[in-house]
Amino acid sequence: MSLLHHAVRREPFEVLSCFRAELYACMTARADALFELADALLCTDGPVRTLVDLALAPEHRRGHGALYGGLNQGRIDVARLRRALAGVPLPRAADGRLVLAVDVSPWLRPDASTCADRAFCHTFGRGEGKHQMVPGWPYSVVAALESGRTSWTAVLDAVRLQPGADVAAVTTVQIREVVERLIAAGQWKPGNPKILVVLDAGYDAPRIAHLLAGLPVQILGRLRSDRVMRRPAPSRDEFALAHPKGGRPPKHGGEFVFGDPTTWGPEQAVTTTDTRLYGKATAQAWDRLHPRLTRRAAWLDHGGPLPLIEGTVIRLVVEKLPSGGVNKPVWLWWSGADSTAADVDRCWQSFLRRFDIEHTFRLFKQTLGWTRPRLRNSEAADRWTWLVIAAYAQLRLARPLAADLRRPWERPAEPNRLTPARVRRGFRNLRTKTGTPAGAPKPSLPGPGRPPGSKNRHPATRHDVGRVLATGEAYSRPAHHKVGTKPRRTR
Repeated sequence: MSLLHHAVRREPFEVLSCFRAELYACMTARADALFELADALLCTDGPVRTLVDLALAPEHRRGHGALYGGLNQGRIDVARLRRALAGVPLPRAADGRLVLAVDVSPWLRPDASTCADRAFCHTFGRGEGKHQMVPGWPYSVVAALESGRTSWTAVLDAVRLQPGADVAAVTTVQIREVVERLIAAGQWKPGNPKILVVLDAGYDAPRIAHLLAGLPVQILGRLRSDRVMRRPAPSRDEFALAHPKGGRPPKHGGEFVFGDPTTWGPEQAVTTTDTRLYGKATAQAWDRLHPRLTRRAAWLDHGGPLPLIEGTVIRLVVEKLPSGGVNKPVWLWWSGADSTAADVDRCWQSFLRRFDIEHTFRLFKQTLGWTRPRLRNSEAADRWTWLVIAAYAQLRLARPLAADLRRPWERPAEPNRLTPARVRRGFRNLRTKTGTPAGAPKPSLPGPGRPPGSKNRHPATRHDVGRVLATGEAYSRPAHHKVGTKPRRTR
């Protein structure tokens, strides 16, 4: 191996070693057990089925009692771990811009009546493809996206949503804290392009953009196809010309109805791109459109006059779908103004890259076994979640170092193009070079446990699902979660 090859590999190896040392420092209690559990998660062959299988891995030198003790009684300095994740090299778009995706993934626990803090999680595709609300722990995850064809993301944060939480408010606080950590870590500096935050349907993109005003971010969110936007109000001269007798000037202009092409008017920008999966993709953009807000729901307690949150509406139509389903237009709302053809292309292509976070969730659940443990305590679930995130971050940092240990029927992959599962196959070889900061286990004897034949005199408490909120108020299911409701025209 040449000296040049050694020099190229040295920097990623040092970054991985430094992150492992920082991860160990973030574990303030039961650090050895937690760190070796993360190593077992990285080095075990095949998908993770149970925690006991991880206890049998050679990298986990302790018994299964220490494994559960680390999850139940251990402590992780999450704030320090979040700063460590924000400080490692992050993927960027072609123009050097950071693109963040936010989405919620549930840890379903429908039969765990002894688990507290469960909420109703939105699921789709369970039981004849119907919309269902299943009890579980929903987690809001923020990840940085890469450009091009890839299944890699850089997970930066995860927050468990409390029952009845305001998703928009929690997401706003989460994005604000992530952006502030990125700025503190030097990932964004004045003069750089603004950070683009991509949201899927279900998020109130205009409201989040209003709450994040002042930060160097732009919001891009998907809208329902039955929405109605408003144009800017006419100027005083235009109003006086149209109404010579005077009157009260309007606050909003004409309607822009998504389902009525006669209300659209001329576009500000139109682009057409040939794609590999979707064929010809056509994007139309209309500038300076805003939703008409009313004093209800999230804006009920807003002080002062309601704001006018202007943005750009983008309509994306593709020639075909890879799955062969019904081809419907996708409506996007971007918080930027004066959009150009380059802005429109960047927005819809970034939105398509948002689906990479779904690959990350699939890896977490099917390969790393994120939702496999049957933990009772929600705090233990949070610790396990952060261990999975830390393990995935090590896989991403080891991406340029891992060898392609492919099976005979798999195609060879180019350097630095391995999937996360294939990087995990060779992580055991890298671990022997990085070493482990965890101390050797001390000899001990198992505890006596409960005497044989005795009954459990302290049964676990049963908890209802999302019935009482953190504020003490009773839980009521949102109207759009009730069966039989129809989409309504939103102004």
